[in-house]
Amino acid sequence: MIFRDRREAGELLAEAILRKYNGTLKDPVVVAIPRGGVIVAKPIAEALSAPITLVIPRKIGAPFNEEFAIGAVTEDGYILMNPSITQDIAYRMGITREYIERKAKEELKEIERRKRLYLQGREIPITNRDVILVDDGIATGLTVKAAILSLKRQNPNRIILAVPVMPADKVSEFQELVDDLIALHTPEYFNAVGQFYYDFSQTSDEEVIEALS
Repeated sequence: MIFRDRREAGELLAEAILRKYNGTLKDPVVVAIPRGGVIVAKPIAEALSAPITLVIPRKIGAPFNEEFAIGAVTEDGYILMNPSITQDIAYRMGITREYIERKAKEELKEIERRKRLYLQGREIPITNRDVILVDDGIATGLTVKAAILSLKRQNPNRIILAVPVMPADKVSEFQELVDDLIALHTPEYFNAVGQFYYDFSQTSDEEVIEALS
């Protein structure tokens, strides 16, 4: 399965959620992980007549290789480390506690910048509500795990994770983390989320703001 773009992926997810829950969701709120997850989330929010808000975890990149996630930080300051980073690997990569704390502080500043820019003061509570957590796909899943942990601390009624695509070997892991998982495509062979979209161009700040408005 290859999606035309994030909008189509969101429309297909919306159909799957409506079929499964058929009006039984409790005061639903759609929570998106920016940037790409917001575009996927918008058709879901429209279909459910639900508000849309954000959770903004940020990846902590390795020294000299920012793309390699050694951890993730949530907006409440919680740091989730990549379990594959053993003490030996950390030593060889130059990963120290001081490095992690410094990078986490930098990412927390970016989280605050994005919150101000995207939400513009609009806060939507999620306590005792059914949360549909949306991203445009899961690869390693580290930032999505951090998002789930952040949301759990806000006491939602339940968390339903909805993603267009994720690796087959991650399914059981995430099923244990949330109340329900809706994934449209779970291939055995998985390199990157972008390979399952015809158009996976980067989402801009302006597109996020427009979707949220």
